[in-house]
Amino acid sequence: MATPVAVSKFETKSHDSPDETRTPAKTRVEVVRLEGFTIGRLNFEPGWRWSECIKPAVGTESCQNSHVGYAVTGQLMVRLENGTEKRISAGESYTIPPGHDAWVEGSSPFVGIEVMSAEQYAKPTS
Repeated sequence: MATPVAVSKFETKSHDSPDETRTPAKTRVEVVRLEGFTIGRLNFEPGWRWSECIKPAVGTESCQNSHVGYAVTGQLMVRLENGTEKRISAGESYTIPPGHDAWVEGSSPFVGIEVMSAEQYAKPTS
């Protein structure tokens, strides 16, 4: 079992006024930084696909981030490089290892709260 991380500061911030916003095609990533933690709200429009919307910004063949999060609304399909596919639906928590593509399924946007990859997700390489 992992050792718990201690929090030393009582703090709140709204994703409606994020510290940073990233907006690749069909994407809005709202990043909030709290002492020692970065949390992202990912908003993907219908028709969003990582390989079409994020790949041009980051320049890798597949998403190389590890993800830990919670699906607030919508559905996201994820395909690992080994061919394994899973659907993430509203109300589910998830982990996704590096090396994957993903796309919004259906006509509703996908909104997820990420607690692991938010600092680097959809950040253009420079």
